[in-house]
Amino acid sequence: MMSDMIRLYGLLFLAEVVLGICALISCLSAEEGEIRALPRIAWVLIILFFPLVGSIAWFVAGREAGAGRPRTAWPMGNGFSERDRGHRQVAPDDDPAFLSSIGERPRQQDQELFRRWEDDLRRREEELRRRETEQDRPEV
Repeated sequence: MMSDMIRLYGLLFLAEVVLGICALISCLSAEEGEIRALPRIAWVLIILFFPLVGSIAWFVAGREAGAGRPRTAWPMGNGFSERDRGHRQVAPDDDPAFLSSIGERPRQQDQELFRRWEDDLRRREEELRRRETEQDRPEV
């Protein structure tokens, strides 16, 4: 029974510490326009000296209602309106003209490369055959 009470108080203490840390981080990272009622330093001191009450007060009365949203420089999406999307630069792997130019690569280069490989392979095979025949001949 006593160990259950210790666990409960430990859990409540941990929740209070986590709430206090979250409130402190929220207060310190809030923009000036998002802080209501008191200056930032007053909120920090309240949260530090009265962690449970100060944290709850900060989340209820200290910050603006929409302050929990992440602040981004661009609107949601990719930042382009539907009408402006056609005018933006396209990455090479999304550009149909670039992709088709890759397919139009001159086949002559590939054919020349294959011809050189085949010639080299024939030359090596002939060289190996010649060595084998020279080794098979009895010396006189």
